[in-house]
Amino acid sequence: MPFHVPLGEPVQGWIAVECPALPGCISQGRDETEALENICEAIAAWLWAADQRAMQSISPEQSKTLVAI
Repeated sequence: MPFHVPLGEPVQGWIAVECPALPGCISQGRDETEALENICEAIAAWLWAADQRAMQSISPEQSKTLVAI
């Protein structure tokens, strides 16, 4: 699943990157490659945490199926 992520200008040797589609999903790296690798990890963690919160709203009686994207 693709996401658009703007890269910030380097500040004190760090490049900030965020994923506007996922509020609060922010990371950084010492160069563009590291920043992009780190935001990919942050996106995966953000989506996992959102799924874990959503699981709490599913009643025990409901059938649960796991899908991968």
